[in-house]
Amino acid sequence: MRSDELDFELPAELIAQTPSANRSESRLLHYARGDRSVRHRTFSDLAGVLRAGDLLVFNDAKVMAARLALRKVTGGRVEGLFLAQSRPGVWRVMLKNIGPFRPGLKLHFVDEPQLTARVIAKEGDQYWIELSSDEPAGAILERIGRMPLPPYIRREKEHDPRDDEDRRRYQTIYAAQGGSIAAPTAGLHFTRELMNRLDEAGIERVFVTLHVGLGTFKPVTAEHLAGHMMHVESYELPQRTAEALNQAKRAGRRIIAVGTTSARVLEGQEDDQFTPKTGETGIFIHPPYHWRHVGGLITNFHLPRSTLIALVAAMVGLDEQRRIYRQAIEQRYRFFSYGDAMLIE
Repeated sequence: MRSDELDFELPAELIAQTPSANRSESRLLHYARGDRSVRHRTFSDLAGVLRAGDLLVFNDAKVMAARLALRKVTGGRVEGLFLAQSRPGVWRVMLKNIGPFRPGLKLHFVDEPQLTARVIAKEGDQYWIELSSDEPAGAILERIGRMPLPPYIRREKEHDPRDDEDRRRYQTIYAAQGGSIAAPTAGLHFTRELMNRLDEAGIERVFVTLHVGLGTFKPVTAEHLAGHMMHVESYELPQRTAEALNQAKRAGRRIIAVGTTSARVLEGQEDDQFTPKTGETGIFIHPPYHWRHVGGLITNFHLPRSTLIALVAAMVGLDEQRRIYRQAIEQRYRFFSYGDAMLIE
């Protein structure tokens, strides 16, 4: 399959720049594979659309406030993205506008000028910096970090009036396991009230954790999908989740992944039975693909020529994926991370 078969034209005004006023007020495109029907709903309708006994699988990864504003001693602005702490006081980061690699280059954090960093190494497009403090990275990011919104969501370089809102809304209400630099966006539409209605409707839920990394933004640049090198991400499938999944499979109940990240964790399990596991997955789901575990998917609308839209095409077929997206554009759905959602069943 050629990667350009996943291209489509999207009017710029349909790229959501802010979330909906209420999470569950997002629109929901409901696609039924049985009759290929498309219905236009509101996300809050979900409890009345799913069946009693359905098992929803959520990704409870928590997004770090990983975006950083720094300056050189000369005053030049540097944009940073925290990736990991290799040891106390030493971070692995992405740096933009840093210029040629200069070991020892000193940087100041804009929101905490007394905190400095020194560039000590570079590997590929990533840098290692040594901070003037060995305080845990999480505490520093909580104070001065901003949410690592994808580049198509436009914000001011150092501060933006929407920063506080982004801290709340670019995070699911059930986020628990810190370590992601992007949100599992299908989960952004769920509210406590909707969760309660799902409980009342007899719809079960369990959680996995997959920490979303840089690769989620990586476009497919190979001419054919088979030539794309998929990113690897760490995940955890807990004991309770494995037991619930196995019970659902034995009973013939549907397993519905909330987001492509949850789908990748589930489909990455090679056995018919689920077992508790902590590991890494680099599974690339694209047409043609035989789904072994996932019977339905809740997901946002994704970027052209991305691994995420390839996964959607693998579930509904390329022609249907194109038709669904054409309808979504015609109906003025909002796209990407802060946009609307679709249910495939």
